[in-house]
Amino acid sequence: MKTYAGIPENHATLSNSKIVLIPVPYEGTNRWQKGASKGPQAFLEASENMELYDIETDSEVYKEGVFLADAITENSSPQAMVNAVHQTVKKFINRNKFVTIFGGEHSVSIGTVKAFNDCFQSLTVLHLDAHANLRKEFEGSPYHHKCAMYEANQNTNLVQVGIRSMDISEKRTMNPDKVFFAHDMAVNEYWMDDVIDQLTTNVFISFDFSALDASLFSATGNPVSGGLFYYETLEFLKRVFAEKNVVGFDMAEFCPNPNQKTSDSLAAKLYYKMLSYKFSSKDDTYDTDDSNPNNNPFSKLSKFKNDEEEF
Repeated sequence: MKTYAGIPENHATLSNSKIVLIPVPYEGTNRWQKGASKGPQAFLEASENMELYDIETDSEVYKEGVFLADAITENSSPQAMVNAVHQTVKKFINRNKFVTIFGGEHSVSIGTVKAFNDCFQSLTVLHLDAHANLRKEFEGSPYHHKCAMYEANQNTNLVQVGIRSMDISEKRTMNPDKVFFAHDMAVNEYWMDDVIDQLTTNVFISFDFSALDASLFSATGNPVSGGLFYYETLEFLKRVFAEKNVVGFDMAEFCPNPNQKTSDSLAAKLYYKMLSYKFSSKDDTYDTDDSNPNNNPFSKLSKFKNDEEEF
C-alpha cells in the first residue's frame, strides 16, 4: 500500500484518517515553464524524506491519519478534468474528511472551489498567488489556468494575497478592497490583520507556489519576483488557521526541477505545516467514522446540493 510520506498503514487507511490528500497531475493549459503534471509525484517523493515531527507545534500530525487517494488523471479536456476534480473532492467532503488537493496547474482549483462552495456556507476562498487568474475565459476556454479564480470571484468571498502580475482586463473584474498587492504589502506592516479582517468564518485556501518569491521557489509555472518569504508565509498561515475555520486547501503550480530539490523539500514541508496548524491550533475532535453525518464538525454549516450537479 502506497502511503503519504511513507507513514504506517494504520495511519493511512480511509476509515482511520481525518485527512484526505488527492493528487491531480494535470497540465493542459500551461504554455511557458512545463512540469506541473510532475509536481504531485515530486511532492510525494520529497514527503517521504521529510521528518514527521514538527518542532514549532510539537506535534506529529500524520497520526491524525492521512489517506492518499488515487490520483485524478482525467485529461481528455480541461472541462472533463474540472468536473472529475469537483466530483471527487465533494465525495470526500461528504465523508467528513479534511480534504486537501495537490496539483497540477492552477486550473484544478476551479473544481476544488466548486466542491467546497457546494458544501460550506459563507465561504471565503483565500487565494495566495503572484497572478490574479480572474479572466472569464482565455484562448476560448473558461477552464484555463488564467481563469482559475473567476468563478470563486463570482460565487464566493474571494480574498487575494501577493498579487503582482495581471492583465488590465482583470482590473475590471476584481474587488479592489479584497486584493492585496505585493507592492502594498511590502510597506504595510499590518497587512496580515487587514487580510484576516476580510475573511469569513469558513476559509478554503488556494495556494499557488508562485505566491512565494522566485528567489525562494523558482520551480513554478510562471515565477515572479517580489513574493512572500518562508517565515512570513508561515506566520500568516498560522494566524489564518488559528483564527478561522479552514475547511480545506489546495496547492498548485509546482514544476519540479530534476537538478535541484530545494523546491521539492519546501513544497513538502509547507503542506505538512498547514496540516500541523490545522490540527494543533484548535480542538478538532471530529470522529473518523464517516457513516455518521453527526460526526462532521462542519455539518451544521453544510449546504450539500445534488451530487450530480455539473457546471
